[in-house]
Amino acid sequence: MNEILALHNIECRYDGRLAVDDLSMHVSQGSVVCLLGPSGCGKTTVLRAIAGFHPLSTGDIWINGTAVSLPGFTLPPEKRRLGMVFQDHALFPHLDVAGNVGFGLRGMTDAQKGKFVGELLEIVGLSGMGGRYPHELSGGQQQRVALARALAPNPDLILLDEPFSNLDIELRERLSGEVREILKQRGTTGVLVTHDQHEAFALGDAVGVMHEGRLLQWDTPYNLYHEPNTRFVADFIGQGVFLRGTLLTPDTIETEIGVHKGNRAYEWGKGAQIELLLRPDDIVPDPEGPLKAKVTQKAFRGAEILYTLQLPSGGRLLALFPSHADHAIGEPVSFRVQADHLVAFPLFLPAVKTASVAEK
Repeated sequence: MNEILALHNIECRYDGRLAVDDLSMHVSQGSVVCLLGPSGCGKTTVLRAIAGFHPLSTGDIWINGTAVSLPGFTLPPEKRRLGMVFQDHALFPHLDVAGNVGFGLRGMTDAQKGKFVGELLEIVGLSGMGGRYPHELSGGQQQRVALARALAPNPDLILLDEPFSNLDIELRERLSGEVREILKQRGTTGVLVTHDQHEAFALGDAVGVMHEGRLLQWDTPYNLYHEPNTRFVADFIGQGVFLRGTLLTPDTIETEIGVHKGNRAYEWGKGAQIELLLRPDDIVPDPEGPLKAKVTQKAFRGAEILYTLQLPSGGRLLALFPSHADHAIGEPVSFRVQADHLVAFPLFLPAVKTASVAEK
């Protein structure tokens, strides 16, 4: 696939303070990618730099083979063929839906513009609502209008800045899936920034996890969950706990709940002290299982219950059991470990380190 966006070793600063540090990423035509991380990690600054709203201290940004940002040079946003969808929608309150969507269209007759806007509204699920005003719409409908407006000029790239954060959880999850489908149907490339991993996973072909201005891992959602390459990524993505253990062989780890053989080899040497990541789905209920723990917390999730289990040593695990396995607080349960992906980190190394970034 053709590369539409490339960032090479970019650095951004605010009043001398480093906000983005040596970040590189590549995005192929038609893909949807996400930058994910906690507040203050630099993800929105990256988006602003791509849009042309923030200058670079070092590095360069290319869109469709053209350099749009270099130190000392920033091509204006309106010349980058970009669409943007903001957190607050940024709709014009005095214009109706059709007026908002068609605002940036040029070189069309009124009839052509009306037909085109109507087609866009149908694509985003707002057919027949062109005469309404923003205050007459729900938050989700306003976000659809913002998306249609961004799509209207047929941009090479759409940037989405926390677009669903003001919506309730159910609507956010549904709308994020619909936005992905719309972008895919039109072959439009999208870059989203978010702090919500469920949103990133629902939208992204690839997701980059950021921390303190650096891109730690650029990967598929599946690999971020099952093959995190730093302890920060392992801790930030999904849920899980770290159990102390000892490396017996490069692919075998001993912990207080048994010896576990994994799908990867570690080179820290026999006897190395490590932390083993165990996800809730690694802990499987088994009435005949060899391991026991006590239920200390439970959270009902419909088809499943998330349990916090206390081990005899005082350590804890998280376990996701089917909801018919309804155990009371304080009740002992039997289980076994079924971990196909063993993820471990040395016990005394720093929690965060940088990793090489390669497009998936």
